[in-house]
Amino acid sequence: MRPRSWLFLLAGLALLPAVAGEARVVRIFAERFVFVPSVIKVRAGETVEMRIRSDDTNHGFRIARANINIVIPKRGRGEAKVLFRAEAPGEYPFECSKACGAGHTMMRGMIVVERRR
Repeated sequence: MRPRSWLFLLAGLALLPAVAGEARVVRIFAERFVFVPSVIKVRAGETVEMRIRSDDTNHGFRIARANINIVIPKRGRGEAKVLFRAEAPGEYPFECSKACGAGHTMMRGMIVVERRR
């Protein structure tokens, strides 16, 4: 590898922690047909890292407007992480995307993106 290639590689690695460090962390718990919290407020342009943990079975986490759809591992198997950033104010509904029982269709929440101050 030529020396210049190393510079670009090192520059890219140096940027990764800075970007991740700017994200505000929001912890979300998924359990029997609810997300806690179910409403998350962020400012337009703010990057949010959602760390989602299940207190029971596998669940899904989908934000259709942001093209995000992941599986949340069941209790004791870790957490799922999602980076979310919206430039435009508005509402971004999220929902469980994995059938999880009789109340599955009620398992919803909202990310409210407010104008920058």
